[in-house]
Amino acid sequence: MAVTPQTKLANVVGDKTAKAFDRSFGIVTVGDLLRHYPRRYAERGTLTDLSELRLDEHVTVLARVDHVKEYPFRPKGGGRAGGTNVRTEVVVTDGTGELVLTFFRQPWIAKRLRPGTLGMFAGKVNAFRGRKQLLHPEVRQAESEDEARDQAEEYASQILPIYPATQALSSWTVERSVALVLDALDEVADPLPEPLRRERGLVDLTSAYRGIHRPRETADHEEARRRLRFEEAFVLQTTLAVRRHAVATAPATRRPYVPDGLRDRFEAQLPFSLTTGQEEVVAQIAADLARDQPMQRLLQGEVGSGKTVVALLAMLQVVDNGGQAALLAPTEVLAQQHYRSMVAMLGPMAEAGMLGGAEAATRVRLLTGSMGKKARQEALLDAQTGEAGIVVGTHALLEDRVGFAELGLVVVDEQHRFGVEQRAALTAKADDAPHLLVMTATPIPRTVAMTVFGDLDTSTLRELPRGRQPIQSTVVPAAEKPAWLDRTWERIREEVSQGRQAYVVCPRIGDDDAGEEADEAPPADEDAETRPLTSVVALHELLRGGSLAGLRVGLLHGRLPSEEKDAVMRAFSAGEIDVLVATTVIEVGVDVPNATAMVIMDADRFGVSQLHQLRGRVGRGAHAGLCLLVTGAPAGSTARERLDAVAATADGFALSRLDVEMRREGDVLGVRQSGVRSSLRLLSVVRDEDVIVTAREEAAAVVEADPTLGAHPALAAAVRELEDTAQADYLEKT
Repeated sequence: MAVTPQTKLANVVGDKTAKAFDRSFGIVTVGDLLRHYPRRYAERGTLTDLSELRLDEHVTVLARVDHVKEYPFRPKGGGRAGGTNVRTEVVVTDGTGELVLTFFRQPWIAKRLRPGTLGMFAGKVNAFRGRKQLLHPEVRQAESEDEARDQAEEYASQILPIYPATQALSSWTVERSVALVLDALDEVADPLPEPLRRERGLVDLTSAYRGIHRPRETADHEEARRRLRFEEAFVLQTTLAVRRHAVATAPATRRPYVPDGLRDRFEAQLPFSLTTGQEEVVAQIAADLARDQPMQRLLQGEVGSGKTVVALLAMLQVVDNGGQAALLAPTEVLAQQHYRSMVAMLGPMAEAGMLGGAEAATRVRLLTGSMGKKARQEALLDAQTGEAGIVVGTHALLEDRVGFAELGLVVVDEQHRFGVEQRAALTAKADDAPHLLVMTATPIPRTVAMTVFGDLDTSTLRELPRGRQPIQSTVVPAAEKPAWLDRTWERIREEVSQGRQAYVVCPRIGDDDAGEEADEAPPADEDAETRPLTSVVALHELLRGGSLAGLRVGLLHGRLPSEEKDAVMRAFSAGEIDVLVATTVIEVGVDVPNATAMVIMDADRFGVSQLHQLRGRVGRGAHAGLCLLVTGAPAGSTARERLDAVAATADGFALSRLDVEMRREGDVLGVRQSGVRSSLRLLSVVRDEDVIVTAREEAAAVVEADPTLGAHPALAAAVRELEDTAQADYLEKT
């Protein structure tokens, strides 16, 4: 039978093993298995470093039996000790540490695993009486002393691949399955063009598979990894280059700057001057909008750097040309905040056809999923007829029944919460391709931007508007110094006594809710023990009746009805609530200048960039801000190091680099960047900047010469596969 990467794995390894691969790793085809790379190698007889084993990790170790002991035990249900009621402890070593292999009711194991026996053992690491152990591990060893010597010599002459494994699939089961596939594999079509491989000194794909799974020497798997790493970067960058080319050749309606229009009148009435950075970005966007190819621009900037004003100027330039603009926000709280902010900034210019509206004006409409029927119908009608020049909304904007008279610009706020396909669903509502502006207050390092947002031009706002106040950030180690937590609530009272307001942020809603409302997971932190997360509902009640008794304490989280969320935010903005206890729904877009203090509970459970986003909600008025990071993480732990770094600097770009260095690769890319996370196995956006830059240049050259990839069928197939993965991920989320 001819075996290709598309062959179902069951046809090669059998149904039972194939089902185990599917359950454990989602591996269904031969290609999936070939992309399941070894996580490390036991090279030339080098034994596993037992001293580095981690609890709860499924491991495969290569070690030698040191000694064996048997302990008779009496069963709980009765019966006598001895016979088969024996606990056998086999202690193995690799020279760096010891590991206990524990077997119950297997007295024959002592004869099988005698001192000096060399074997491979697989299982889940746990601890018993202070010692690390594998309970009932799988065992692979020789049947005789002669065979053991032969096997030891074989091990010493081989490089052994150690695969990611589970309880159901040991590393050597994966190894045996890979061997079956490689023995039957036909020549594999290569997505890397042969001239490119030759120029870069890269092996072909079939050789790379053999080199990474069956290396004869270290150079084999190193060469294979170099080639496969470049391939990942190249296929991804080709996908982005194809998108850029499609946009560049698509027709768009020109929306040039119109003197003395709404944009000019709005800018003239602003109570502040634009920063130099804002002026430069406004000019870039104005030039983009004047072209007959659609703008595709990413606007990133510090929290409070004035992105919303820049976006509103762009929207008004489109409205001046008879077009409409839609702003897509990830949450109702943020959409409502944008709507209120824009209406307030525009004043009579946002009230076209209304009493008191300006003579030349437009209309701003809000559209969210939980709006009342009448308000929703009015918003839909105004969008459809063109009466609303600006429509602000959530995912509700993506629904089929939402239409526009002439959609000219799509603005996506906090773009990391939306996939490529969600942006495309909104832009598809225009006859000609609309211009696109996506914004983020989370600074993005260059490598991540090239990898995830490589289809967009990038503008950056680094300056903060004049008058922004400094924010003092302090770590509150509640477990070590409980008095500091008491002082935290006293500080909040002091702020309120001076007529100011405060936020208290918690990572989860209620005791029955195990997750956060945040998009961003913190890095894996093995130093921190598992601690219960603070519930916003429970803490709200506790503070109202205790530390903050007598103050007006409000509650806000994502499960509240839309009207209630809006009412709470209005009350807080109006100064009718002193302290708002909330989840991360207040992370972006919420602008209450009188809020000067923020307490973040379980701060170690948030990522670096998210902490920076949250604290950007304070210090937005006339008074300095205060951010208190409450944590139970012990001193010296990785979690505390993260918090100390956040407290030490207010530079979001510096923190973004730190975030990329400290977080797991998948978290950096983000699950919502559809298809990207699942496609990267070896490429690291943290370490491989040179590879990404080179791949981007090569991909651009290939697409420029052959936009349809007609001369590169294997590359085209790889691009389609990546795009299909992205589409599947998107459909899963909607």
